[in-house]
Amino acid sequence: MEENIQGKYFSINDRKDISTVIYQVNKTEKEFLKTSPKYTVERLDYIEEIVGEKKRKTFFVDNPAPDGNPLVILSFAKEKVLVNMGFLDDDTVKISKKPVPISFKTLYSEKEMEYKDFLYTPNMKRPISIIDPETTEEVKPILYFDEDANNGEGAVRGKCKLKPYKKYFAFEIRDDRINN
Repeated sequence: MEENIQGKYFSINDRKDISTVIYQVNKTEKEFLKTSPKYTVERLDYIEEIVGEKKRKTFFVDNPAPDGNPLVILSFAKEKVLVNMGFLDDDTVKISKKPVPISFKTLYSEKEMEYKDFLYTPNMKRPISIIDPETTEEVKPILYFDEDANNGEGAVRGKCKLKPYKKYFAFEIRDDRINN
């Protein structure tokens, strides 16, 4: 059985002490804007191989947009995260040369806590992503059914449980311009 897979891929090389993850930024379609955030992020799948003293990661974009795909590139090193923007266009990835201005909050607590109630989407597109900087894995949400949501019809929601005395990296794509 032959599958027709549409997609693109690209590779980056990391030093062994750096781990890069990439997210695709998706703009919500107009008909869903009243009940959804304007932007969601979706982590790209990748494979990793060791090439000499470096790690080569090949990232996959399953359904590339005809007008290109905005990317957020996060490179985790010891005690810091480098944030960059990129754009997948045709068969090239363009990466910004200037650092991205970001505002952030430190997520740290001395007691176990739950962070941000959000509408769960099974396609793994969501408005916020929380990452364990040591493993670069996403914190998986705990799902529950909120009977009061959606005008009493209910909705599946998620919360991320954060461990005490541990640092996390969280980011959200927002358009803070007043006139959209």
